[in-house]
Amino acid sequence: MPRYRLLLEYDGGPYVGWQRQENGLSVQEVLEGAIFALAGERVETIAAGRTDAGVHAEGQVVHFDLAREFPPETVRDALNFHMKPHPVAVREAALAPTDFHARFSAKSRSYVYRIANRRARLALDFGRKWWVPAPLDADAMAEAAKVLVGRHDFTTFRAALCQAQSPVKTLDVLTAERAGEDIVISARARSFLHHQVRNMVGTLRLVGEGKWTAADVRSALEARDRAKGGPTAPACGLYLVEVGY
Repeated sequence: MPRYRLLLEYDGGPYVGWQRQENGLSVQEVLEGAIFALAGERVETIAAGRTDAGVHAEGQVVHFDLAREFPPETVRDALNFHMKPHPVAVREAALAPTDFHARFSAKSRSYVYRIANRRARLALDFGRKWWVPAPLDADAMAEAAKVLVGRHDFTTFRAALCQAQSPVKTLDVLTAERAGEDIVISARARSFLHHQVRNMVGTLRLVGEGKWTAADVRSALEARDRAKGGPTAPACGLYLVEVGY
């Protein structure tokens, strides 16, 4: 039974998230419908990151098994055809070893959060960036981000409904830099808590506005209390950009 590995990109705006749910259309449902159209099989697809509603992906990795083998390029092109007009696309398809697992084989996950920091409201990037019209100090945000790098108890940045067994995670990278009108926040870790990146971004915004300092971020981290952290940034600015194996 061949196993396939896909590299996906999608606009998360129209969906309830990656995972199939009863309250709306998911990316997983769109993809599995296309696989059925190609192969006539009902399969379960496994993703490296179960992105939330509104979260986008440039480098989501997915695996699934089929009874019949197709050339990878046929899989890529057929799935892209059957997923039209949904904003979901297979960038790459390949045969994978039978022990490959998109989620459990992953060694790292990298996310980028994009803030549009300008006075004018968004037109072209509406739904794809967080519009923050007040001026932000990217250098101050970058310094504060360093406080969160390393192995910590991230309870302060964990969603109340997070199902992870432990709040302790190792954050390998957290940076903030200005790119023209945008501020780009990059994060990398083996895995993240639910809403961890969005909660860290919301906290860094407070620093950028001059309301918090890096010391305040450290105090919030050490408090291990979600109520002591900053607000949750909206989903629209978050992208899963790469999964490392």
